[in-house]
Amino acid sequence: MIRLGVPSKGRLMEQTFDWFAARGVRLSRAGSEREYAGRVEGAENVALVLLSAGEIPRELQAGRIHLGVTGTDLIREKLAGWRSHVQELAPMGFGHADLILAVPTCWSDCDNLDDFATIARDFRAEHGFRLRIATKYHRLVRAYLSDQEIADYQLVDSQGATEGTVANLTAEAIADITSSGETLRANHLKIIGDTPILCSQATLLRSIAAGDDAEVGAFAQQLGLTIS
Repeated sequence: MIRLGVPSKGRLMEQTFDWFAARGVRLSRAGSEREYAGRVEGAENVALVLLSAGEIPRELQAGRIHLGVTGTDLIREKLAGWRSHVQELAPMGFGHADLILAVPTCWSDCDNLDDFATIARDFRAEHGFRLRIATKYHRLVRAYLSDQEIADYQLVDSQGATEGTVANLTAEAIADITSSGETLRANHLKIIGDTPILCSQATLLRSIAAGDDAEVGAFAQQLGLTIS
């Protein structure tokens, strides 16, 4: 039995259901929104498991689900050496968001990463501690800044409204997911850097640890996909 994990609520769940429906497989909840089981019609030997998007990388890594739908940002952040644990089968064309670095709009002398590196160095010299960047994405941000040879910073964990940390004086900059940029502008923040840290979207992934390659391959073929 193939276990398929999909997001359990919201727009991401609805769009996932639509994506599968367009390929002849109908997914639905088994009962109320408080229940985390579902129904699958149009495919044999497939069980639907409803999970939070953040849980799906862990379940794929452990092999407790064979297939899962979640954002590429969550896979790369939560799974070190992610290519050893999952295989990307298909970008799904929705759930688009960019992981970006943003600073206060009033930093008129900060337009690019070279400016940011200079400000971070000067901040440490003046204040005696490193400039704080609030984020939920420690692994991705640390790797990105290392590639840019930026070291004078510290990451501050943010599990709430990251955009508000600068106004609340708990960070000087943020690294967070954005789609339209409206929340950034509302909090007087601007994006720096020529390209995002990561461009993310919802993706269908296969667990390497789960096995059952023949069954998974047959289901993927039914969806019009090929597993190499």
